[in-house]
Amino acid sequence: MKAYPYNKQKIYKEDVNAVKNVLNSKYITQGPLVKKFEEKISKYVNSKYACSTNSATSSLHVACLALKLKPGDELWTVPNSFVASSNCGLYCGAKIDFVDIDKNHFNIDIEKLEKKLKKKTPKILVSVHLGGQPPEQEKIWHLAKKYKFYVIEDASHSLGSLRKNERVGSCKWSNITIFSFHPVKMITTGEGGVATTNDKKLYDKMQMFKNHGITRDQAKLNKKKLGHWYYEQQCLGFNYRMNDISAALGISQLKKLNFFLKKRQALAKNYNKLLKDFPVKRQKILDSNSSSYHLYVVLLDLKKFKYKYNYIFNKLRAKGVLINLHYKPIHLNPFYKKIGFKNGDFPIAEDYGKRAISLPLYIDLTFKDQKIILKHLKKFLK
Repeated sequence: MKAYPYNKQKIYKEDVNAVKNVLNSKYITQGPLVKKFEEKISKYVNSKYACSTNSATSSLHVACLALKLKPGDELWTVPNSFVASSNCGLYCGAKIDFVDIDKNHFNIDIEKLEKKLKKKTPKILVSVHLGGQPPEQEKIWHLAKKYKFYVIEDASHSLGSLRKNERVGSCKWSNITIFSFHPVKMITTGEGGVATTNDKKLYDKMQMFKNHGITRDQAKLNKKKLGHWYYEQQCLGFNYRMNDISAALGISQLKKLNFFLKKRQALAKNYNKLLKDFPVKRQKILDSNSSSYHLYVVLLDLKKFKYKYNYIFNKLRAKGVLINLHYKPIHLNPFYKKIGFKNGDFPIAEDYGKRAISLPLYIDLTFKDQKIILKHLKKFLK
């Protein structure tokens, strides 16, 4: 039986050769390719700086540290994201709260955000790009200036996406933007992440936090540099560094990003056509947006299906259609319930979590495959 994963990496021979070259080179951990990869990402997204890490979660953490998030502060994000979008605030001892999502485009609801801001203000808002679609980032940035809070874009899904012809990651409407290079993302480094910014101070802080709080920069040392070996730990940091093996794979993969984008967008367009008469709600792509389509999410109209969500989900997976849920609302996880959240807190995200499925979408998927996938789904209709 052929299986259709919801997503998977695409590795080419030249990617393998790039990694082999590193393994046969002088450096495999902290070498020149990490810096080269950072520069290439920065150039692609049109930011001034890019700080690589070993995961997007690490990037979120160092971004929060660079923005001086501390106990007593609040970090807000949306419920329908991976837990890292909020956990990064907990790592810093901050309080977490959420803003519900828009029922049509599945990103943060700007009206709900503004209403909440009139009562209190977070230190940081993490705006999530679900499936590769940017939120209304310029409106968020306007509110950030008005109410005095920082903005981190969790654009883990959105490398290559555009908002008003502005490349996501340029940080035109945010302080820091985060990307993920997990195997199922737009490009992969095996595991890895990057934080882009236009603020040199934030960049320097993130570089230190990812490297144990250590610096060798002569301008930052408390004592005169005594030799190449000399360094100082100036704050409490972490071992969040990317290595040259990962960077080599990332550099090679980045060359194919535009092809990956076109293929995903073509597949999404075909899904749009094939799903026209299905009782599902597709994610509305906002005007002036170009989505990377890391995910293709639909909401099932369960009144028009013969069976309940769990039955449909499990039966499709048994047939090799490996749909997934992105995401179960964060606040309904047992850990978050322990810290005070409950059912009914964010009704739109909760309804979303009961009906959402991510249909298979990956580079090797064909139009024929898509028809087979939807043929399986159609069997469950009344």
